[in-house]
Order: sequence, then C-alpha cells, then structure tokens
Amino acid sequence: MRYDYVIAGSGIAGLYSALMAREHGSVLVLTKGSIDECNTRYAQGGIAAALGPQDSPELHLADTIKAGAGLVDEEAARILVFEAAERIRDLTRFGVPFDSVDGEVALGREGAHSHARILHAGGDTTGAHIEISLSSLARMSNISINEFSQVEEINVEGGRATGVQTLDTRTNSRETFEGRAIILAMGGCGQLYKVSTNSEVATGDGVAVAYRAGAEIMDMEFIQFHPTALRLPGVPVFLISEAVRGEGALLVDENGRRFMQDYDDRGELASRDVVARAIHTELAKSGADRVFLDVTHLAADRISARFPQIYQHCAEQGLDMATDPIPVSPAAHYVMGGVRTNVWGETTVPGLYACGECACVAVHGANRLASNSLLETVVYARRVVERTLQPDTPTAAALTQDACALPAAEVTEAPNLDRAAVQTLMWDHVGIVRDGESLARAASTLAAWDAAVPTPMDRPAHELANLITCGRLTATAALMREESRGAHYRSDFPEPRDDWQRHLVFRNDG
Repeated sequence: MRYDYVIAGSGIAGLYSALMAREHGSVLVLTKGSIDECNTRYAQGGIAAALGPQDSPELHLADTIKAGAGLVDEEAARILVFEAAERIRDLTRFGVPFDSVDGEVALGREGAHSHARILHAGGDTTGAHIEISLSSLARMSNISINEFSQVEEINVEGGRATGVQTLDTRTNSRETFEGRAIILAMGGCGQLYKVSTNSEVATGDGVAVAYRAGAEIMDMEFIQFHPTALRLPGVPVFLISEAVRGEGALLVDENGRRFMQDYDDRGELASRDVVARAIHTELAKSGADRVFLDVTHLAADRISARFPQIYQHCAEQGLDMATDPIPVSPAAHYVMGGVRTNVWGETTVPGLYACGECACVAVHGANRLASNSLLETVVYARRVVERTLQPDTPTAAALTQDACALPAAEVTEAPNLDRAAVQTLMWDHVGIVRDGESLARAASTLAAWDAAVPTPMDRPAHELANLITCGRLTATAALMREESRGAHYRSDFPEPRDDWQRHLVFRNDG
C-alpha cells in the first residue's frame, strides 16, 4: 500500500508529526506494540520553554549551549528555543492540560537551567498527559494506525528511501508500505543498559534500521545517565524526576552528609552528567549501592501535590517522601546521538527523515539540558512536515565530513548472547565511567555477537539485533573519542581536548 507519509513510532514525535501531516496527505503510523506502548509516557520532568517574565529564548539558548559541552549546533538550538512558545500553543490546542497557578502557566526549575521554565502536566506525569492527548486525537483523525507492526527494513531505490518492510509482531507475517516521505520517530536505545529508566520498547530500532539503509549516525558515545532512579532491592527502576531537585531536594550519603557542593558550585542543580558522576564517585568510595534524595525539609502537602506519581509510587514501596529520604542511584536515560539530520529533519538518505530521540541534529551536543527532549520532538517533528511541502531538492544533510565504518565483524567465540548479556556488558564496560581497555573489550564482544546473530524472524530477535548494532556504534565511538566531554567520561583521558571538539559520524557503505 502507498501513503504520502509513512511514520514509524507512536511517541510524541511520531504522533505530533502525524497530526501535522494529516492536513497534507494520507498518513500511516506504524508501531511495533500498541499505540500507547512508548517511552514518552514515562517522561516526568516536563517540557522547557522560556515563557517567564524574566526569561528569554536567548537565556534558554545559552543554558542549552553550556550544557552541551562544545558540541551543540547553535543554529539547531536557536530554532529549538525560539520556536518553543508556538509549539506549546500547539500542544495546548491539542488538549494537553499544562498545570497553572492563578490562571498563569506554572513554571518549574531543573538542573542547569538559569530560570524556571519547565512546564508540567499533572505534576510529574507530563509525558503521559501529552501522549494521551495526542493519541486520542490521532485515533479520531483520518490517520491510519497499524499497531504491532515493526519496521524491519527501509527500502532504498536509486539512492532514495521509498518505503518500509514490516513484521506483524503477533503473526510474524510481512508487508511492505510505500511512502513519499518516510519518517523515523522510533525513540532511543535505553535498553542497552541493565539499569535504565526507559521502557522495554527502547531498543534503538530507528538508529539500527537507518544505519543499515546507509544513513549517517552521529554522537552515539554520548549516553546520558539520569542521576536519580529509585534503588530498592527487587523493585524495578523508577525515575525520580530532576524536578524534585528543582523543588529543593538534597542529595546526601548514607550518613546524611550533603556532598554535591564538593563537586560543583551549583550543587544539586548541576547538569546531569556532573551529578551522575558525583554519585558514581561517592558510591565507589563508600562501597554502597545508593545515595539518598532528601525532601523531608519540604512541606508534605507541597510534595504530594507537586509529585503525585512519584509520591504514590514511593508510598507503594513503603516510603513516605515527607519523612523518608529516597534511595537513588544513576540509570541510563537518554541518547544524545542518533540518525544524523539537518535542521529540517532530513537524513543523508533522500526521502528519509528522523525526529525525536532516534534523531541527532546536535541540539543537545554532548549532554542534554533537562526537559529539552520533549521540546525537541515537537519542534523538529513539525519542521520535518514543513520540509516535505517544499520542492524536492537534494538533501541539505549531505556529507560534510568524513564518516567512519564499523570495523568488519569476525565470527569468533563470544559469551552467550541474549538481551541481558548485552545490557550487562554495556553497563559494566560502556557506562558512566569508561576506559580504553574496557571499551575495546566491549567493542570486540559486540562485533563477535553481530557476526554470529541469526537473521531475525520475530520481534525479540529484531530488538536484540538492533541493540547489538547500537551497542557497537556506542562502544566504538566511545573508544575512538580519547577525551572526556559532557556525558562521555574516560578515566584514562579525564579532560576535554580541543582537537576533539567535533562529531563522530558512522555510515554503513556495505
């Protein structure tokens, strides 16, 4: 079947682009699970926009560039912050109920932001509110939605993306869909790690299928670890929002000592990479497996009203946030890298576009500023659709620098292969703190797995193959980048280097 727009992914990026595209042609949304099975709904923190009276897009831009540690594309970031207000109006028009106080939108503060500029919906359930609003509207619109339809391959003819091959994840039957514009909005690869805030669906599918189709992949070494995920024996990983620190929570060790001032003058409001590494260092020194996030000095009614989801979840685990410090430790959270695009969402394969976490327009640089991710999805999803309405010209994301190829994989002996093995390898050797020896071991093992993995025939096998591809891209890039910058920290190269103020790009030429 043929559509004007074939969109892979049903998170905010996919649904928002579908709602924009429906006015300009036929639209098909493909999602490998149900339309509600996505990473978006777990986003607690909110969406950033400079709407306050003392704030401005220029100040938001400055914070974004500073957090990105020298690798933010300023044009992309300027577009992000200056289009923010209009995209918030779009979301409000689509029914997203942003929180307000006395008729004015409520704005919170998060780490590395110089002003309060974080909008929330339902306190700490922002992602879920946006997802529900957009998916409800999409279901009522003239948008075709194929659930349980996983993209296996992008069809490229004459150098142009023309369609996708899909797998029905219930019956394992296959179907091909053609499109004038193929839009990847398939999320990140947080399931690379055994400790992750991401949902089970975040297996790097968009990056992997784009790489195999010949699109360029950039910045995969920059994996953001969220500093504060709930750490309790036998309890699944649960994100404790950055906004909790924004409201005044303190990080303390097992003796109740506040430690963040030892690492950064901003204390608990330092950027995520700084806080995550500080916690990692404290745990290494003490031998403990957790530190504590303390909000017991704040009013109990303020905590429960501001963070209803977190408050309830903690209560279900026997913790009262008003009286009990919350045990936390870092967890893999967000990938700054992805399918390389220009500021219109065009990839280096004509006809193929990408937006959301699977894309990389370098707006986050080496370290994402908190709550810029939801903003990026709507700003760049709209720009993708706008670009498809312009005359068909050669992609502006044409090659501007050398691209690397992953080294050829050789079939050698490797440890037993399953998702847990990949996650453990990545956590142990390509985690918060890295070194050349561990990265080389990880890259070698992943290459061996890549050579040995059988042709995928069902969803779990596809997800495993995609994780291996993303793991190879991440480990190889981290091994090549012999410096520390943003979320990428090498203990054997602990300082940034001027000659590494550049991007690493990979392309599959074979």
